[in-house]
Amino acid sequence: MKAQMKDPCRSYSLSGLNSWKVGGSADFFCQPENKEEIFYYLQWAKKQNVPVTFLGGGTNVLISDSGVEGLVIGLQKLNTFKEWEENGRLCISALAGVSKARIMQIFLRHKLPPALFLCGLPGDVGGGVVMNAGVGQDISPKEFKDIVDWVKVIREDKLILIHHEGIQWEYRSSKGWSPGLIYEVGMSWPIDPSQDVPERLKEMALKRTQSQPLQSASCGSVFKNPSTGEKSGALIEQCGLKEYQIGQACISKKHANFIVNMGGATAMDIHRLIQHVQKTVKEKFNILLEPEVKHIGRWNQN
Repeated sequence: MKAQMKDPCRSYSLSGLNSWKVGGSADFFCQPENKEEIFYYLQWAKKQNVPVTFLGGGTNVLISDSGVEGLVIGLQKLNTFKEWEENGRLCISALAGVSKARIMQIFLRHKLPPALFLCGLPGDVGGGVVMNAGVGQDISPKEFKDIVDWVKVIREDKLILIHHEGIQWEYRSSKGWSPGLIYEVGMSWPIDPSQDVPERLKEMALKRTQSQPLQSASCGSVFKNPSTGEKSGALIEQCGLKEYQIGQACISKKHANFIVNMGGATAMDIHRLIQHVQKTVKEKFNILLEPEVKHIGRWNQN
């Protein structure tokens, strides 16, 4: 089987694989479709002595204009899933590249509450576990930890099963499963349909459309909410930063915790705007906002 596998592509542009539509090229790039191919490419990188970066839905990353060193493994083709009923629960197993929107549709079809918190969440299932994605609203469930039963992690040449209890779930992050790559996620919820779920979801989707720049290139929320209880968007707005712009990167007039690409932004434009927001909010409120965004690539060379 290894003989049939292609070597990674060279100098592959990553700007089309992230929601900000910015960034340079990967030195090497591949899109495996199963765990055997992942094992193969990890071995390839080891033999070539190059670092490995995993890229999922690209909704929570800022990729450097100078590109990414080594091998980038794109997870976009890990997009298969299964659903079944067991012990009164709807069960779903999904590979890491399955979109949160696809999982939302499954729960919606069964009129189950997880559809509500998944409504509008960008990105894929693997990323949802990594950052314990969720919403700020007081609903149940409200975070990935509430629906995840287990994950399977590729660690070097092994596939490891980690149950929910083995993961340390935190606000917008999770620990205990790393190092490695989240390959598959098992989720479930009691089969107790709520007839109002479809209507509530429509209302939430409409509210998001009205309050968030969903038609623009962004990564969703840029900053975590402070542990002191304030909302990052409100703090940024109170600093008068809505529509503040660096290059073609702009703070959304709809929601101050969104940075949008106006059409020609660079990753450095966005990076500098993030820094400006942090500096301004720190000076006014003595609160240092922590980004949800992960920086990927050669930032020390910018």
